[in-house]
Amino acid sequence: MADPFSTSSEDVIQRLIDVPLNIATSPDKLREFYQISETCDFIIKHSYKKVALQFPDNLLVDSVAVAADIERNTKAKVYILGDTSYGSCCVDEVAAEHVAADCIVHYGSSCLSPSKRLPLMYVFEKRPINVEKCVTVFKELYPDSQSHIILLYDVNYVHAIGDLRTALETEYPNLIISELVCEGETCYSHTHVKCRESISSDQENNQFVYKFGRLFSLKSELSVKEYSIFYIGQEGATLTNFMMTWNRCTFCSFDPSTGTGRTESVKINRALMKRYYAIERAKDAGVVGILVGTLGVADYLSIIPQLKEAIHKAGKKCYMFAMGKLNVPKLANFLEIDIFVLIACPENSLLDSSEFYKPIVTPFEMEVACNPKREWSEEYVTDFRHLLPGGQSHVPLAELQDFSEADVSLISGDLRQQCLDPESDQASESSSLVLRNQTMTVANTNSAASFLSGRSWQGLEKKLGETPVVKAVEGRRGIAIAYEEEGTS
Repeated sequence: MADPFSTSSEDVIQRLIDVPLNIATSPDKLREFYQISETCDFIIKHSYKKVALQFPDNLLVDSVAVAADIERNTKAKVYILGDTSYGSCCVDEVAAEHVAADCIVHYGSSCLSPSKRLPLMYVFEKRPINVEKCVTVFKELYPDSQSHIILLYDVNYVHAIGDLRTALETEYPNLIISELVCEGETCYSHTHVKCRESISSDQENNQFVYKFGRLFSLKSELSVKEYSIFYIGQEGATLTNFMMTWNRCTFCSFDPSTGTGRTESVKINRALMKRYYAIERAKDAGVVGILVGTLGVADYLSIIPQLKEAIHKAGKKCYMFAMGKLNVPKLANFLEIDIFVLIACPENSLLDSSEFYKPIVTPFEMEVACNPKREWSEEYVTDFRHLLPGGQSHVPLAELQDFSEADVSLISGDLRQQCLDPESDQASESSSLVLRNQTMTVANTNSAASFLSGRSWQGLEKKLGETPVVKAVEGRRGIAIAYEEEGTS
């Protein structure tokens, strides 16, 4: 009798699957699609001997052919990075260092977060787009040719921006088209992307805006929130990141895969309400888990001590975790954690935590919850580097006396009072003991230890010297779904 919840092991092994072919099937299309000639020139020019090629899952089908072509033309040793440690949009410098690579070539979509360890080259997909259809949709959404509009796009459509500029700039004089910028002296790319060693602070004013690898200059005295934004690309993390950051702007989008456009102004308010609810959960939390969701984005080590200090001064305890790609079973192992804060690139930090047992917030949201000087306003920061000293959105940590103010939880309705820094002179010597209620009952606030002691299963028990020594015996044969000896009796 077949099990309705599983499949026969023999059927799984013998099953035939269809591998989808990419659009770059012929050798000529392959070299054009993956810009192999430019990549070889980049490798030969800098005399790199070991090269790491990072592919997203949808492009892995062509990885072997691309690697063989590059090896044949450069004589360099090429390694393929398939399963990235974190999001595929980020450069996986850790995996490249495992093979002692001299440089990385990153293929496909990218968040353009700066990386500083290894020389880097971006090769974006040249996804098909109907420029005439895009222009038609643009004119339908913006019938007034004097409208102030900023054009943003997915990196995989940068090859078509020149044609769009030619078709729209003469009719729309107030149209601003953003440019892709790679930050860092060791970042290289093709002709569509500008490379900048650094972005000076005098350029980041009301006239010049640089965020998420996009640079654009405002033509008038208007601020960004007085512009409408037109986005070219599919609905996803990139569009969500833009909408959360510039949440006062009206967004319209064009999806090249379907050839349709629409206004995106409805769901952003609902998303901001969800994020504010997560902030209230963070204010109520007593134990915080810091999730390190990147090892490649620049300055990720600098935000960790800043978060720890803010959490500590708010009277909370924190623990740090590094676990690669996140999923529900991983985080479910730490039930003593009340809330998690994820340190990742801007596109991966906005994680939908509805399926997780505990909420997951961004560093900005955790600062709103722990730093009285930082208030919830129209500014929403997804790039944690802007929170660091010298960043665009840095707010100094409040003094200790500001943490003693009590407020009311909007979730439970209870009075919530933040504790003082346990290491300060204002705190009592027995800072681990606090009042639980009006009956003067005391409780130890070391939540992780108390939670562990109350668990029915606390992990593997060593029992050294308590178990007899026996000879090794032959175990079961087969796979977990069907061992050989099962069913023979």
